[in-house]
Amino acid sequence: QVQLVDSGGALSVAGGSLRLSCVASGPAYSNLIMAWFRQAPGKEREFVASIGWSGTETYYEDSLKGRFIITRNKPNNTMWLQMNSLKPEDTAVYFCAATKGSHMGTGVRDYEVWGQGTQVTVSS
Repeated sequence: QVQLVDSGGALSVAGGSLRLSCVASGPAYSNLIMAWFRQAPGKEREFVASIGWSGTETYYEDSLKGRFIITRNKPNNTMWLQMNSLKPEDTAVYFCAATKGSHMGTGVRDYEVWGQGTQVTVSS
């Protein structure tokens, strides 16, 4: 059973940067498609970005392209989300997620394993 532990959330001012981490443990980590989602207060969980098992295929929510970068390091079982030029509307709990499937989906139901979430707060 794969387990995910995400971290790195913090308080930032607008225009700042943060880097979130997600460490996977358990079998077959390297064969998983992984992703980041976020959930703001009172809103549904939404897709941020995903990355294929090789680390070369990535997909982003359109409005976040150019500001957020998703990467992974297979030997260290770690995935990151570099967030730049942060805005107050980026405030949310960020979750890493993983799936054994072959589809880089953007829906919550496309992923079976979830981290516990890490809080990102951006002040204006």
